[in-house]
Amino acid sequence: MISFLRTIFTVVVTVIITIVLATVVVVAAMLGMHHHEGGLFDRIPRFWSRVVLWAAGVKVRLHGLDRLTPGQSYIFAANHVSLFDIPALVCSLPQHYFVAKAELFKVPFFGPGIRAVGTIPIQRSNRKSAFGSYDVAAERIKGGSSVVVFPEGTRGTSYPIRPFKKGPFVLAVQAGVPVIPCLIYGTIQVLSKKSLRIHPGCVDVHLLDPVPITGLSYEDRDHLADVVHNRMASAMHSLYLNS
Repeated sequence: MISFLRTIFTVVVTVIITIVLATVVVVAAMLGMHHHEGGLFDRIPRFWSRVVLWAAGVKVRLHGLDRLTPGQSYIFAANHVSLFDIPALVCSLPQHYFVAKAELFKVPFFGPGIRAVGTIPIQRSNRKSAFGSYDVAAERIKGGSSVVVFPEGTRGTSYPIRPFKKGPFVLAVQAGVPVIPCLIYGTIQVLSKKSLRIHPGCVDVHLLDPVPITGLSYEDRDHLADVVHNRMASAMHSLYLNS
């Protein structure tokens, strides 16, 4: 009963805050406001994520922030197991854009809102379109922003790291920035892929050591993907799956 009430409360709060804040950022975009760190398009998603997490009773603990160099752009490659991965990352990471599946942009209010704040749509089923999206992401990165990708693709049902798509690592080579392997743990307990009920809890976000791409070319994309995958799988196992 408690989880049912928590779920209803979170859904209501999320719908209301999404409508309000999406309207704000869409209007701001129409008025020509610019994207910059600490600006409206940076602060509004963070506020949205904190409200959603508060409503769900979720606390996020960030580990490894000291591994980031101020002013450096990165590609954050994160595992994906829950809808709550997104607010957990939004409130934790420095200025960034998400690469998200195109279907999300069709959701009323939410879709126009994430488009206004700079989220990049990707058609996973269309290889040519997907790589066009990564071209856009590369330009954003060269402009000084970081990008968040889920190289596993869709949400999984368990924590062991699944096989990676290669597109995000082509993006890393093209943009010329390091990859930060990013582990998320605890969001399955909050809301798993197969559940409709939300449970309060703690979520841990771990930023691992940067993986440099200096000297790498398009032909090295598989090797880069393997390096990032192995680091994430090893860290997940040692931190959470070894008991």
